[in-house]
Amino acid sequence: MSETGSSKGRTTRRGFLTGAAAVGGSLAATGLVRPAMAESDPENQPPNVADWSKYLGEGVDARPYGTPSEYESHVVRRNVAWLTASPESSVNFTPLHELDGIITPNGLCFERHHSGIAEVVPSDFRLMINGLVDKPLIFTMEDIKRFPRTNKVYFLECAANSGMEWRGAQLNGCQFTHGMIHCVMYTGVPLKHILEEAGLKTNAKWIMPEGGDASGMNRSIPLEKALDDCMLAFAMNGEALRPEQGYPLRLVVPGWEGNMWVKWLRRIEVGDEPWHAREETSKYTDLMEDGRARRFTWAMDCKSVVTNPSPQAPLLHKGRNVLSGLAWSGRGTVDRVDITLDGGKNWRHARIDGPSFDKSVHRFYYEFDWNGEPLLVQSRAIDSTGYLQPTKNELRAVRGTNSIYHNNGIQTWHVRENGEVENVEIS
Repeated sequence: MSETGSSKGRTTRRGFLTGAAAVGGSLAATGLVRPAMAESDPENQPPNVADWSKYLGEGVDARPYGTPSEYESHVVRRNVAWLTASPESSVNFTPLHELDGIITPNGLCFERHHSGIAEVVPSDFRLMINGLVDKPLIFTMEDIKRFPRTNKVYFLECAANSGMEWRGAQLNGCQFTHGMIHCVMYTGVPLKHILEEAGLKTNAKWIMPEGGDASGMNRSIPLEKALDDCMLAFAMNGEALRPEQGYPLRLVVPGWEGNMWVKWLRRIEVGDEPWHAREETSKYTDLMEDGRARRFTWAMDCKSVVTNPSPQAPLLHKGRNVLSGLAWSGRGTVDRVDITLDGGKNWRHARIDGPSFDKSVHRFYYEFDWNGEPLLVQSRAIDSTGYLQPTKNELRAVRGTNSIYHNNGIQTWHVRENGEVENVEIS
């Protein structure tokens, strides 16, 4: 365990040595740190004419579906092998440190599966509405697309995002500590239109969406939320859902934990009480210090993280630098983000740039000069309800360390003199 001085006492690397080894030992050796640029060739630099300017390139039919440059091939989702039992019930994390703006590219949206990716034949797909309705209905995809459509930008965050950090700094990478989140524009139909078409009984109070994958994923959702802003989404960022994101249809539950956003949606049952399914009893409950479990803590609280610099995105230059990060709240928008470079001794306002949508991520920046001195970098967000993102110790004082869900505590990155960055905690 190493220590460095700070205004709040001791900075620890608890879990860094073991956690980083578990992820794969040396991050640089496994390609987890952003690679340096391809070796430069003076012959391609001004005043010379570069090779790519001398010859015809590929034609328009060479890449019928566009792909990133070969020099960006390291920008991919990654998993942590020891976190889950098998690839079919696992997580692939979004490379947040490689992205900018607020929209996540479709091919980089994190994956969480309970029984692998269901490959649904769209012509055979059906959505059933049953239970406490006036007329049980079955819809095809063509039926659903005939209802009024809407386009909304929302974040989707797994309740277990940052879950391994409850007892101390564990995973040495922003991709792994916070990468169970993405933000896209969804196109779909407000769920209320479908429910109203079936007709709701007067005693209807809950719905139970069910997935078409082998696990039959299901959750209980209050009818009030279903009629408010839930969507049946069939497109993301302008194209059909990817198979790993629930093609051809998924539920969107804005601001609430991702486990409720049922993929490969095949049925919605309407009832008068919650179903107490596996995913809301033995899982996705908040185990408190005294052994009791809080249930139905659906909303994702205000949270932020500095994505650059971070362990996979070290500082490479002294002098002018741009700090960047993401902030979000499941209860509204983010009004302000503060940044500290000295572990909380001094806080400064970051600059939020780009659109500010309800229940969407917000991009923030802070320009600063770095002289090579060690830094303790943190961010804290304040949302439109006035909620201030707490420290990890403030969360632990209330909930203990037994939980793995809903950790929205402030993240600390230790920037060393050589620009390398580690996941640490300040006590």
